[in-house]
Amino acid sequence: MSPISFFPSGKIGECVGRPPFYKGAKMNIAVIGLGYVGLPLALQFARAGATVIGLDIDPAKVASLNSGRSYIKHISDADIASALATSRFSASTDFSLIRTAPAHAVIICVPTPLTKQREPDISYILETGRAIAPHLVPGTVVVLESTTFPGTTDEYLRPVLEQGSGLVAGRDFHLAFSPEREDPGNPQSRVSDVPKVIGGLTPLCLHKAMEVYRLAVKTLVPVSSCRTAEAVKLLENIFRSVNIALVNELKMVYSAMGIDIWEVIEAAKTKPFGFMPFYPGPGLGGHCIPIDPFYLTWKAREYGQTTRFIELAGEINTRMPEYVVSRTIEALNHHGKPLKGSKILVIGLAYKADVDDERESPSYYLMDLLAKYGAEVSYYDPYIPVIKPTREHSHWAGTKSVTWDEPTISSFDACIISTAHKEINWEELARWSKCIIDTRNAMAGVKTAPQQVWKA
Repeated sequence: MSPISFFPSGKIGECVGRPPFYKGAKMNIAVIGLGYVGLPLALQFARAGATVIGLDIDPAKVASLNSGRSYIKHISDADIASALATSRFSASTDFSLIRTAPAHAVIICVPTPLTKQREPDISYILETGRAIAPHLVPGTVVVLESTTFPGTTDEYLRPVLEQGSGLVAGRDFHLAFSPEREDPGNPQSRVSDVPKVIGGLTPLCLHKAMEVYRLAVKTLVPVSSCRTAEAVKLLENIFRSVNIALVNELKMVYSAMGIDIWEVIEAAKTKPFGFMPFYPGPGLGGHCIPIDPFYLTWKAREYGQTTRFIELAGEINTRMPEYVVSRTIEALNHHGKPLKGSKILVIGLAYKADVDDERESPSYYLMDLLAKYGAEVSYYDPYIPVIKPTREHSHWAGTKSVTWDEPTISSFDACIISTAHKEINWEELARWSKCIIDTRNAMAGVKTAPQQVWKA
């Protein structure tokens, strides 16, 4: 895509027709935050020929990467080793490398959680800004990829960078926002193939940011401002949140009518126009959909606007673990057992199938509710052998996944399918478990006994 296609005038400041700002040398890029977003991006830039320094405050991650070991399931050790072998990738905790390299571009990929009051927590963004500001040199391109509310880049990150560096954004260095579009666990989703939305503080900032991403991404989608780019990402995730809430609500309504929502969806998606399938579940998980919509809700209040759809969707999706527990109680009652004192196995701790990311997983909320009602709770997940400390669910830290074998699984009074990993043998579950609560339709097509499987 042409870098000037967005602008009716056909011009982007003074940069049109000039050579790339890195003047033919290999581009040096610093990626801040080596998690599920930053690490794949860093590796893609290295594959594309850039020299990449991955920066993270976690020494364990840095040591792991520099020794060729991955800590993310869908990124292999071979991917890391290949990047290291080319000498185009290395990891460090030393932010001064931004200046000494020097980095032509600095890309920020850090978490943006919610506070306990469900308000945006952009402290990681601001702390990162303060860490990199003293090392910025004139001409550097700084891009924020962390999902956030419109105005974060120019209202909050910009002054932090300017105060710490003595440089002026849009004049001395270039500032942009480009939302991440990672889809962990989807082998068809490659960084190079997913179109990249980019908004700059100024037209020149946009042009410079596009020069950076053009090296590694096939399709660029320029928009008029950082705020527009920030709003694009929120729309994408709010769209999913609202539609998932819709099918979650319909799941409960249709269940009361004796109708299987999964059968309804399968039939409805045969319509070749005007319908897009979304699927119900035990609640929302991951670092995007349960969190990002509330960034807009918070910001909208500043403008005297209400976001009723977003808040209603949040209420419905947040209620899902309670619905699953209520169905579990029904299933246990059918077998003559109370929930209190029953042994319950939650199958799948990760927030989605075939990944090892358990951030904001509804499984945690299920486990909390079950324990609150007196159940003896365990979990099984082939990708998460032991629970690491988390901000919201630290009380589960150190808990280990049970063993997948007949004596273990058959010892539980009920098994709740929360995440349907492909690696799990559902036929074995049908043979071993007397009571299964299925939130993912994982048992569809598996031979089971009457009243053995309860959909939730």
